[in-house]
Amino acid sequence: DPLLRLVSLQKASGCWLLDADLAAALGKTSEEVEKAKPASVSSEVWASILALIWLHGFKMDAKEEWELLTLKTASWIKTQNPCVSECVDAGNTLLGCSVKKEDLGI
Repeated sequence: DPLLRLVSLQKASGCWLLDADLAAALGKTSEEVEKAKPASVSSEVWASILALIWLHGFKMDAKEEWELLTLKTASWIKTQNPCVSECVDAGNTLLGCSVKKEDLGI
């Protein structure tokens, strides 16, 4: 199950790591995910924003299953002070979604 695969990759801090397992869970290659990453953002922030976009874009029917873990992710992302709008735009383009930044809680 793609949802369980993605959720199992989340770290205790709330973030995700940018690796082949995450790319596979998102249905992308590592190269696609790396190439789309905005230069100004860390790999962990990028991976975490992609995970949030994927959950909101593809798994809204299971929101009660992942909603609490995304609150932790959003809190972690806020502490990193990234350029969220740029990341969300790039992530939506990569994943073929149209999730708004406000919907992600960041």
